[in-house]
Amino acid sequence: MTAQQAVGLLVCLAAATPAAVPAQLPFTAACDVKPGNFLVNSGVLYLQTAATTKFEDQRAKALKDAARVLTQAVTSGGQEKNGAAWYWMGRYDLMAHDLVGADTALTKARTLVPKCEDDISLRRREAWVPLFNGGVQAWQAGKNDSAIASFRRANGIYQAEPMGLIYIANLFATTNQTDSAVKYFRLAVLAASDPKYAKERRDSFLNVALSYHGAQRYDEAQGAYREYLATYPGDVQALANLGSLYLKAGKRDSAMALYTQVADHADSADAEQLFVAAQVLVNAVPEAPDSSAVISRCATARKKRTPVLTPRQIAARCEPGAADSMRQFHAIADPQYRLAAKAYRAGLNKNPYAREALYNLAGISFLTGDSSPQLPLAQRLYAIDPLNKTTIAALVRAWGINGKKDSVLHYLQVADTLSAEVVVSTFTPTEKGATLSALVTNSRTKPSAPFTLTFEFLDPKGTVVATQAQDVPTVAPNAPQTVAVKVEWAGIVAWRYRR
Repeated sequence: MTAQQAVGLLVCLAAATPAAVPAQLPFTAACDVKPGNFLVNSGVLYLQTAATTKFEDQRAKALKDAARVLTQAVTSGGQEKNGAAWYWMGRYDLMAHDLVGADTALTKARTLVPKCEDDISLRRREAWVPLFNGGVQAWQAGKNDSAIASFRRANGIYQAEPMGLIYIANLFATTNQTDSAVKYFRLAVLAASDPKYAKERRDSFLNVALSYHGAQRYDEAQGAYREYLATYPGDVQALANLGSLYLKAGKRDSAMALYTQVADHADSADAEQLFVAAQVLVNAVPEAPDSSAVISRCATARKKRTPVLTPRQIAARCEPGAADSMRQFHAIADPQYRLAAKAYRAGLNKNPYAREALYNLAGISFLTGDSSPQLPLAQRLYAIDPLNKTTIAALVRAWGINGKKDSVLHYLQVADTLSAEVVVSTFTPTEKGATLSALVTNSRTKPSAPFTLTFEFLDPKGTVVATQAQDVPTVAPNAPQTVAVKVEWAGIVAWRYRR
């Protein structure tokens, strides 16, 4: 698992629909700003000609004349404090595609003529939209450098909406340019002041900390998490991630205090946030000591002593030490595992069909010696993902713990006769639907027969809202076959399949 995966980076990789291009704004000043000077008035007339002529040579000449008289107005013409002069200078710069000049001129105009603020914002957005859309299209085509260049230009003229800032921040974050990513995530937080951007604001704020965390800049990440939690005190992912950093820094009591809060705030978190937090808790568990290595080192040391000890005497002296090291490990690990299990259970209450959460919770129950939930968890897992050998192994283990030898033998035979294993590798729910990809592998010596997989997609209540059958052709031995499925239905959170 990468550092980015461990901390859940990034929580809001921008996938918004490109902004619509607005209808061309009329060549007037909506705020009714008066030129107040013959040079400014001449500039307006030249700009109107440039905007309305059908001939490129006339347009170029009109723009050149507008630049001349408007520049004269704000320099030697005594109109440097005339808001209309700067407003129309900004309009000229927009038409000339000089966004830096437009930003400077329109900023001065807004200060001098406050009533024009809304009009100026509309003009800025009119220039921003095509640049933003160009950046999105470049990003979708995998042309990151072009995307960054487009978003930079777009954000230079308009920052009243956060999406352009979020896109470029994510591009920098995924290319390990942490300082640039943090800069733009913080700008997105400021830009998302409108309540309709509450989610974008929160995600961008958290991504400041996640960017530092993914880059292993842990001191800065701690500060950013604390800053974020001061505003969003119950965020389970931030609590879990900050706890993992405290644990790394040797602050175990502080870490456990935060870990305890994760499940306490389960009601305010969605299922995926709880699953991410639970996995952070699991990742923070120290590695178990190797008992055989402990015994081997002890035995080697004992053999060098005199009088020479017998193997039984060596075992009697060395095995308690290994057992003690395991007791110390469990004293530290088990409380963390139990907190992770609590977070997984809380998440599964909200999304009972999350395959990875069921599998991980079953594994935690085994590690902590909690046998009672293992069989029902394994059976739920098998109902979702029956052709996966790790699923079958979990079911075999659960039946074995329950002493059901016949069931153990049955599912061992199921695994042994499996002609094609199915492993769902990606599942991506969106606002409009979901995509899923799976790998079908034939580990036998003969080609598998063609078959059909029927995928069912579920909403949070477990209702099947979309179904898609996928034909799987003959799979040659050791030759994996990729299966891709896409469905459109709002609210999908989980999947299952049957053969």
